[in-house]
Amino acid sequence: MGDPREPPEGAPDGGSGNEDEYRSVVFDESFVRAARIQELSARERLAGSFGRATRPRVRLGPLGTVPRQALALLLLILVAFSAAVYFGISAPNRQASRPEGSQLTVSLVALSPASTVRPVADPASPFAGLPAGYGDGALGLGTPTGAATEHFSRVEVTKALDTVQRYLVASSLAPVALVQGATADVRVFVTPGEQSQFDTSVARPVDDRHHALTGWVVRFDPAQVALAADTVKVAGAMRIDEADSGTLQITTDHTFVYALKPAGAPSGAPVTLETVRRQLTFQFDRIDLASAQLRLVDSVLQAGPVPCTGSLAAFVQPVLARPDGTPAPSPTAIDPGNHARPAWQVCGVLAGG
Repeated sequence: MGDPREPPEGAPDGGSGNEDEYRSVVFDESFVRAARIQELSARERLAGSFGRATRPRVRLGPLGTVPRQALALLLLILVAFSAAVYFGISAPNRQASRPEGSQLTVSLVALSPASTVRPVADPASPFAGLPAGYGDGALGLGTPTGAATEHFSRVEVTKALDTVQRYLVASSLAPVALVQGATADVRVFVTPGEQSQFDTSVARPVDDRHHALTGWVVRFDPAQVALAADTVKVAGAMRIDEADSGTLQITTDHTFVYALKPAGAPSGAPVTLETVRRQLTFQFDRIDLASAQLRLVDSVLQAGPVPCTGSLAAFVQPVLARPDGTPAPSPTAIDPGNHARPAWQVCGVLAGG
């Protein structure tokens, strides 16, 4: 009687029973490794992924499969990088690199007297003949009330105006700067990026449009000139603007009138009125505002009566009235075809004699 596990027709030809039937099937190591099932971790099972016994894989075409966690991490890195680039470029208060070097451009215009320079009628009241509109010292600066601009608050604008006013007092009104040669009180207002240019202008003033000391400060040679009155008459105004979204700009335009006499002259000596117009452009970033410093980027100075033949780079050199009525030197004619003379060095004629 045959084996009940065998088919009725008997074992296949060449077979040797039940054990020989699967002898040709070999489960080698590579087959077992390929058939390995990747099970979920305990945390994933507790999170509710009970419906699947294996981690799903996302197919990326010819690149093969990538785990979903790796794909999420890649997307997170891309989003973070994009955000960093966006905020680095578009942040409104981002501080760019600060300007350095020779930023100030200076234009000096000598105003020569057209006739004999005459002294004031009353040395005790030298400004009696001035027209209306001039104030005493800082009162004549016409500092406006601070008002917010598009990108700067009212507090920031007010602070900038205060810094400009104090700079004008130190550089245009203070006797220590006018006739005593002091520059330290002016330098403290200059931003670090311009201090090297300022120091060069003090040590080696030259009319090269960048290193004239009179672009920074009004001053007279103390060996030649003295103040006949401590009061300086001033008329002018200031304008508030923005150079760009991160730069506040204030432009000032003032006329200063000084009462001068020869150095060492006794009381009652002839007094000459010297007129100086300063048109200045200041710029501030928020670091400048915090430190109460400024960048002077443009300075135009007109002064008279002064001779056309002298240089205004180091001192304003007035033509003083003389008791003997010596005529003033005639204005120097300018030849536009003479390229040996810098084009910016010009001379005009002072109105009113």
